[in-house]
Amino acid sequence: MTTKYFIYITLFISLFSCSKKIEIDEKKVFKLNRYDNISSLDPINARTQANNWACNLIYNSLVKIDNNLEIKPDIAKSWKISTDGKTYTFNLRKDIYFQKHIAFGKDSTRTVNANDFTFSFDRLKDPKSGGSGGWIMNNISSYKAINDSIFEIKLKEAYPAFLGLISMKYASVVPKELFKNGNEEFLKHPIGTGPFQFKIWEDNVKIVFRKNPLYFEFDNKGNRLPYLEAVNITFLPEKNSEFLELIKGNLDMMADLDPSYKDEILTPLGELNPKYSKKLTILKAPYLSTVYLCFYLDGENSVNLKLRQALNYGVDKEKIIKYMMKGQAFAADGGFIPKGLPGYSSKSGYSFNPEKARELINSYMKEKGKIKPIELTTVQEYVAICEYIAAEMAKLGLPIKVNVVPGPTMLEGKATGKFMLFRANWGADYPDAENFLSLYYSKNFAPEGPNYSHYKSTEFDQLYEKSFLINNPELRAKNYEQMDALMMKQAPILPLFYDQSTLFINRQVKNFSINPIKLLDLTRVYKE
Repeated sequence: MTTKYFIYITLFISLFSCSKKIEIDEKKVFKLNRYDNISSLDPINARTQANNWACNLIYNSLVKIDNNLEIKPDIAKSWKISTDGKTYTFNLRKDIYFQKHIAFGKDSTRTVNANDFTFSFDRLKDPKSGGSGGWIMNNISSYKAINDSIFEIKLKEAYPAFLGLISMKYASVVPKELFKNGNEEFLKHPIGTGPFQFKIWEDNVKIVFRKNPLYFEFDNKGNRLPYLEAVNITFLPEKNSEFLELIKGNLDMMADLDPSYKDEILTPLGELNPKYSKKLTILKAPYLSTVYLCFYLDGENSVNLKLRQALNYGVDKEKIIKYMMKGQAFAADGGFIPKGLPGYSSKSGYSFNPEKARELINSYMKEKGKIKPIELTTVQEYVAICEYIAAEMAKLGLPIKVNVVPGPTMLEGKATGKFMLFRANWGADYPDAENFLSLYYSKNFAPEGPNYSHYKSTEFDQLYEKSFLINNPELRAKNYEQMDALMMKQAPILPLFYDQSTLFINRQVKNFSINPIKLLDLTRVYKE
């Protein structure tokens, strides 16, 4: 691919159904790249980060999550929850319009009403729609429009994290008019209510969104948002090419740090290389994701508890972060719940204690004799970290053999229990620790569920089920903390680090922020 798509001083984009083209100031265009491409602009398929980023620009849901992981009004201006925690009644705004389209008739638009959520939920729930987000409907027993502005949802069981669940882009509202003859019209021209609207999609080349002139949010001075006129997303497949375009000023942000240019753009301490300080700024933020090693506890190759605990004591995570990752993460000093989520506690995990690790290894050898090498399976990206762990544990007397496999082999193997120890990671879909602790609920055994370790504890299961009945956030957090600590005593995992988002932003870009679940929100961003 050439770079010609990056170097337009102006963009020429048609507005709505008009054939006339207008000129857009480059300073009002936000330019970014997705090397992993975007496969769908349908919110029911907002599974990948690329799809999710795009959908967050186009659509709105009943509620949304802010940068502090708090639930805020979106299309619903308020809501009530019944005393039993099973019925949610949403009061909708009456001033939200769908983006313009000829399917709406002579007015080219209309306001959103509660029946639109009935349609959107029906579509999300229907397996024939082929969406990837239908699972968020599993605990919903019914939903209906009481009138145009009241939407009611009834749950099968109380679920305190429910509002976070339906803040996901899967639950966005879409208009039924574009589905009269199937979904073909919607796929050609998706319509939502968000700050930006779809204009152009050249497959494997670029997507262009334009400012939605009907968007309902205003700033505190009464100016209609967003400030930007357009968003231009390109699909350069090479990460190094993305980096070069950022340096040239042809991109406004880069969200992924690739090893090929890590040493060029960062200092040894993980700060921005001073030679780029006039062009770029670095933004670091917590990201609700835990990277860990997972033990498979079933079968004859299961690793003994003492050796699992020895590994937890024997790995110097701070050294990994400092020297191998240039400070681009937080050492996992707690359990599986990452920093930033209620329920996290540094007391849940294991501190670095090589003498304790050696003691456990020696104790095991006295009981069992010689230690059979533990095979640690990983993908190429994490080989260096895994080899470091193997080298450090060898010094303590615990032999580890690193096994490198392709990504698809890793996915299949961890789901089916083929690996005795493997590298894994888990990121939050919604901001509640239940999203993490569900991995250790016995009814979620892989391959049907995400319990890859096959950890099982009756006490843990009881606490997990109890958490659904606790509506008080502080009490629920204490329950989560207890669960995390209980699970870590059995050490089915070795938490390595809690992820961090590191973004590189063009210095002309102002008011940019990103939340811990890495949603892209450009509603209030502008360029100088």
